[in-house]
Amino acid sequence: MQATAYTYDSETRSGSVLLDDGTPVDFGAPAFEAGGLRLLRAGQRVRIETEGSGADLRITLVTLQTF
Repeated sequence: MQATAYTYDSETRSGSVLLDDGTPVDFGAPAFEAGGLRLLRAGQRVRIETEGSGADLRITLVTLQTF
């Protein structure tokens, strides 16, 4: 799934993305670290992997979108 980076805190290594429908979804440090990233800027296109659905949607991986 693709999304757009919305927020990122380098101290906690967590943040949020916006899904293509505009829904914000938070991610924690484990999801960020699983993608091997060092930094994330608002507006970057990312690829995410998730578990669950609806209110229980949880991001398990955040990495840069490559074409």
